[in-house]
Amino acid sequence: MTLLASLQERILIGDGAMGTLLYSHGIDRCFEELNLTHPEEVARVHKAYLDAGADLIQTNTYGANYIKLSRYGLEESVKRINSEAVRIARETAGDNAYVVGTIGGIHGSGLRFGKTVEIKRSFREQLYCLLLGGVDGLLLETYYDLDELTTVLKIAREETDLPIITNVSMHEPGVLENGIHLSDAIERLEDLGADIIGVNCRLGPYHMLKALESIPIPKKAFLSAYPNSSSPEYRDGKLLYKTEPDYFEKFALHFRNEGVRLIGGCCGTTPEHIKALAEGIKGLIPLQKKEVKKRKNIEVPEIKQQDGLTLFEKVKSKRSIIVELDTPKHLDTKKFFEGAKALKEVGIDGLTLADNSLASPRVCNMTMASLVNREIDLPALVHITCRDRNLIGLQSHLMGLHTLGIRDLLAITGDPTKIGDFPGATSVYDVTSFELIKLIKQFNEGISLSGKSLKQKTNFHIATAFNPNVRNVGRAVERLEKKIGFGADYVVSQPVFSREKIIEVAEATKHITAPIYIGIMPLVSTRNAEYLHNEVPGIKLPDDIRARMAATSDSPDLAIQEGLSIAKELIDTAMEHFNGIYLITPFIRYDLTVELSKYIQQKDNKLTEKEKSEIVIK
Repeated sequence: MTLLASLQERILIGDGAMGTLLYSHGIDRCFEELNLTHPEEVARVHKAYLDAGADLIQTNTYGANYIKLSRYGLEESVKRINSEAVRIARETAGDNAYVVGTIGGIHGSGLRFGKTVEIKRSFREQLYCLLLGGVDGLLLETYYDLDELTTVLKIAREETDLPIITNVSMHEPGVLENGIHLSDAIERLEDLGADIIGVNCRLGPYHMLKALESIPIPKKAFLSAYPNSSSPEYRDGKLLYKTEPDYFEKFALHFRNEGVRLIGGCCGTTPEHIKALAEGIKGLIPLQKKEVKKRKNIEVPEIKQQDGLTLFEKVKSKRSIIVELDTPKHLDTKKFFEGAKALKEVGIDGLTLADNSLASPRVCNMTMASLVNREIDLPALVHITCRDRNLIGLQSHLMGLHTLGIRDLLAITGDPTKIGDFPGATSVYDVTSFELIKLIKQFNEGISLSGKSLKQKTNFHIATAFNPNVRNVGRAVERLEKKIGFGADYVVSQPVFSREKIIEVAEATKHITAPIYIGIMPLVSTRNAEYLHNEVPGIKLPDDIRARMAATSDSPDLAIQEGLSIAKELIDTAMEHFNGIYLITPFIRYDLTVELSKYIQQKDNKLTEKEKSEIVIK
């Protein structure tokens, strides 16, 4: 009898965690490699679950794809590992249980990197290996990213008529991480051809059951549930799960009463849990109809708009000047605030505050932005790097920024720690700058990454960085277009040091509607120029500019004047093509950016209305 035919007649019991048992046996490495090196260990786990009453076991192939195996240098062993996994499971199960080929999510929990093309290629390779091995069906499990799951489901459905199980994972009961309700996700998966649809991982029985209460029995597909045994406890460097099999036995009845036809276990579950599930459904027939609890929709109040224009709104309508002023590396903030006040008096539109620039610790830019806004009445563009905070910290940081009334953010990757004061420090990079932009946009909808309501919509305008100091500006523009596609509202460029480069950038970005702040940084010495050219990532100076600064090496005052002269020449060209001017203050020398701000305003005031209208607004 086929797997689907069996599900028509009775409730089936799946197996439990493979990794949990192997881990408890003292194995702490790539579990999928054991298919080759210790097949008897894998078979022992399968047999334990079969003896406990499992009707269906899954192959030891959760992470047996090219992308995940490459972490262990095993990317060339995809075929062998998957083929052996099917053989081991088949020989152990015999004719007593169904064997499904498991393919886990590649993105995992949260926003993650990885190109769709690479994921598709990696998935297809593993899929073909499992199908050739002779499985009874496929299990696609632990997919937090619904788009990823639907992508691989479409591929699998095109390649096979075997039963396909699709299990999504949730941070919050009843809602996926992008805010999609579980019932909508199940309906979408059923429409795409999934035969068995449900949830696994992250949640224990209690919260998983809560999520299923508002799920109607699908029209064609069957429901599945693979809860964790509990939330894990971290003790002595190990993750430990509570083991309460009796608790699982009680919940087996509850899962059946929500229409579940396939019940198994995920992280922390053992053969004892599976035996308890089998005992809990003994003598029960599948549920045909159920009363569905009314689901709670995510409700988020509309944004209460704050007074004043954001920097994004200003640069769309008029000439706008923003100035980067680094927060200090020490606790003496006097000069910083002197600079902020001086720049406010000269009429700039806002400060931009880097997030530990060049990977060196500075006074928190969020704190300084709040103080500048409150005490000087000067808005700030706050930089956020992917380097220093994990997904938890990033979301907490965004909530804090919103609470402080900060509305302009620059989402950037961040300089690597190796170039900073602490080269051995850990770089987090849970997300890329693209995904950080996407995360901020989701906050603007009032939804956290886990899908939970924030109970308010944030109203951030997102700037993105653009580095034109490359050989192929076209490729840099393609990257910029991708960032805008992810949700960036406007653009802030790295400093440019040639008039030709400014014109090249204007021409290359003329099709981009997002406003652009073009970067200008006054040089202060030949050593400064050479350092920027040779040591700072993303910055290159033309030979003639370096030569002009070298000619002033004997006179610091002359060097400052030459640096200002070069900056003004660049500003002249920039003002012909861009509405936004982004001045970077070198070494807290705010007197230089004050002078350049005055120069821009004086020059702007001399322009006729006709000349202003002819400027290409970027």
